[in-house]
Amino acid sequence: MAKPFAAYVVKQVKRAMQNAVSDQEAIFRDLLKTGTVTQFGKDHHFSDIKTIEEYRQAVPIRDYEAFKPYIDQIKEGKHNILWKGQPMYFAKTSGTTSGVKYIPISKESMPNHFNTGRNAVLCNLGEIGNPKVFDGKMIFLSGSPELERVGGIPTGRLSGIINHQIPSYLRTNQLPSYETNCIEDWETKLDRIVEETISRNMTLISGIPPWMQMYFDRLIEKSGKKVGELFPDFSVLVHGGVNFEPYRTKLMESIGRKVAAIETFPASEGFFAFQDSQHAEGLLLNTNSGIWFEFIPVAEIFSEKPTRLGLREVKTGENYALIINSNAGLWSYNIGDTVKFVSTDPYRIVVSGRIKHFISAFGEHVIGEEVEYSLMKAAEETGVLITEFTVAPKISQDKGKSYHEWLIEFDQRPANMDLFAALVDGNLRKKNIYYDDLITGNILMPLQIRAVKKNGFIDYMKSVGRLGGQNKVPRLSNDRGLAESLEPWVEG
Repeated sequence: MAKPFAAYVVKQVKRAMQNAVSDQEAIFRDLLKTGTVTQFGKDHHFSDIKTIEEYRQAVPIRDYEAFKPYIDQIKEGKHNILWKGQPMYFAKTSGTTSGVKYIPISKESMPNHFNTGRNAVLCNLGEIGNPKVFDGKMIFLSGSPELERVGGIPTGRLSGIINHQIPSYLRTNQLPSYETNCIEDWETKLDRIVEETISRNMTLISGIPPWMQMYFDRLIEKSGKKVGELFPDFSVLVHGGVNFEPYRTKLMESIGRKVAAIETFPASEGFFAFQDSQHAEGLLLNTNSGIWFEFIPVAEIFSEKPTRLGLREVKTGENYALIINSNAGLWSYNIGDTVKFVSTDPYRIVVSGRIKHFISAFGEHVIGEEVEYSLMKAAEETGVLITEFTVAPKISQDKGKSYHEWLIEFDQRPANMDLFAALVDGNLRKKNIYYDDLITGNILMPLQIRAVKKNGFIDYMKSVGRLGGQNKVPRLSNDRGLAESLEPWVEG
């Protein structure tokens, strides 16, 4: 049954590629029409708005903190605040400045979350060449499906909410069990997942790369076999949440053979893009799924009136802050991610970083995409395997003594650490001209690497209660907070 359904989905996706601009404009009109009856729409005079430009004049860019007064009204039980009626769910997620965030999910927005992940797998099915992937067991490393009620609204982690939406025809293939998924302690949960899956016919495994690696490590430790040998029919790895490249080499080595990797770009606020082909660069922007996108050049994101672009105006190769307007009631919402178009026919993107995750302590504005490229290129050239890493500035009062400090956990260390550091530094200088100028001008020393002990990042995440689930280690910090917290796990 998967093959004809996959053909249908591929046809629909290709049609959306061709109609991306017109679909986006239609979604804008539909959102505006529904939004007119909401408190937000009344506050921003939606009934008077006729054009996109008028909308942009009326509705400024917001982050969660600016939305919080509206969310609080929903939590008080009020209706028609951001979207018609009340949300179907609240997706509960952690924020850096707002504490816990409650992201509304409406009846209309739910298909975006579920169908997009399904479409990602089905679009790749023909290229993968294994239509029997749905005949085996599938695992989704996710948060607990147990929900609480906030203001009468079912509330929990997005991955747990999606668990409740899985259709019955897939539930018989789904692992781990509901009881195991409800375990809060990540390491206890992981041990139970290993017990439940080690003797099953696993064909698809999905999750955030660092936590998939932990799962693979436990499987190998318990069985003495590579994951691909343990699961002969395992052929699809679905990943998202962080850039896959720093984890790819070690994950594939743990598997012991090549499997298809499908990248996705989901968040509590929506499912924005997915890899629709094993042969095309980037992720296909989800242009017909209830979200109208805007794009702001990264250099203008903190401007009072930044340039706001639609699909017609974007260019390849430029970094944009991703802004969404959704049928869950998020209006001109800054999700905090930056993207870069690698194609505009069709519209494909790569996720280039986080707005708040950068280093510009000296004016260099180094972003996640640049540090990941610099490290992975050096690792590939030297045969080094990386487990995890983060970068922070080390500021000295003496001229020419400041530098970027890289805290790296190696699975396989470089034979010559100084040479490896020089390679990474050289790659970054080629990637970022401002960083190169600071090195050339003797404002900065070349970067320095400090090795983190085995499982150091895992132990750190455990110590701050952020092990497992959707939690991720920031690649970049513009201060020393994370670097200093990691000191107990740094070698030497």
